[in-house]
Amino acid sequence: MELGQVPLHFSRLAMFPLFDVAHYVASALGLREQRGAVEVSYQSPIACWVSTMLHCFGGSVLSSLMLAESPVGFLANNINVLLASLVWYLVFYCPQDMFYRCFSFLPLRLMVAGMKEVTRTWKITGGITHANSHYKNAWLIMVAVGWARGAGGGLISNFEQLVRGIWKPESNELLKMSYPVKVTLVGAILFTLQHTQSLPITRHNLMFFYTIFLVVTKVTMMLTPSAISPFAPFEAVLGRMLFGWQHPPSNTNSEAKLSSPSTSSSCDTPSTRENSDGAKKRQVKKVE
Repeated sequence: MELGQVPLHFSRLAMFPLFDVAHYVASALGLREQRGAVEVSYQSPIACWVSTMLHCFGGSVLSSLMLAESPVGFLANNINVLLASLVWYLVFYCPQDMFYRCFSFLPLRLMVAGMKEVTRTWKITGGITHANSHYKNAWLIMVAVGWARGAGGGLISNFEQLVRGIWKPESNELLKMSYPVKVTLVGAILFTLQHTQSLPITRHNLMFFYTIFLVVTKVTMMLTPSAISPFAPFEAVLGRMLFGWQHPPSNTNSEAKLSSPSTSSSCDTPSTRENSDGAKKRQVKKVE
């Protein structure tokens, strides 16, 4: 096989079953390591199973809702649901936590995380193609559906937390995006531009280079102690250029106005107090 044919053969990889199972394992492990997830697994196994399915198939649920399709359509794929359920059971209920301990081993964890990033590329491209079949060349819809398909588990994290009895609206991904959500949005934009022939690159080459970027950055972030997003420098520069010129109005003037009565009352001199006391005594004498 020639070196130039590597991206083409890579774009033809089948995600089922190895890559899909790796995605399920990484999603279930991420859920288990969240605070309170183990307690919920013993209090309500059904709630834990639903949360795991939302982590595994959240992209399909969200993209289906956006296209007015059934959000439970993923349940029709019996084999994938059974595989995800088997992974859920092994992660949470395996005797002696052998399954969880096995995949906590760093090399295996890195392998699973890298394989999950491969599935992210396929989910983005699948979402864009599916959106284009409903709305021809509607690039905003294609970006939105591709983004939802690739990062749906993170975008619906508030609903998933609500299933486990947790309500944290401040953790909304739209308010503070995590790195997977950001990089999926960038990928959805790139693949949409390529699909509309606005980006001069072939689809299989873009899939190959984008996936390499995903895997390398994911493994690097897991190996390094700092969890700084690779987009942080660009976000800082663009934030100052596009949104940093106008600053929110300061509250110094209002605070000064509110504090002025108290300061004026507290700054009364002794002479003014004596004058007021003398006036009160004269009024009392007149009354007498």
